[in-house]
Amino acid sequence: MMPSLLLQTEVIAPIPPLPPLPPWAMMNPAAMTLTASIFLAVVFMLTLPLVKAIARRIEGKHLATDPALMAELEDLRSRMADLEQQQGRVHELEERIDFTERLLAQQREQSRLPH
Repeated sequence: MMPSLLLQTEVIAPIPPLPPLPPWAMMNPAAMTLTASIFLAVVFMLTLPLVKAIARRIEGKHLATDPALMAELEDLRSRMADLEQQQGRVHELEERIDFTERLLAQQREQSRLPH
């Protein structure tokens, strides 16, 4: 018997067609510059209010536009001033109590010592 011979052939796939060029690749450079400028101007105009709002928030100026918040802030400042004044009074009373305790301690020591 004769060995059978198989012929092996290579299958070559066809080369796919090139994709079409994007529109900007065939545009006139002046038209491309004009289109890019218009696009950037529109993006700038749309994002400018957002950027301004963020800047106002960072600066803290957004509080100045709400009268209720300003009234509450003023009330809190008034309370803080009252608390600071009372804190000073409490400190003064603490010093007076310390002084009184020292005087009482001196009087007790003098009464214990024989004359």
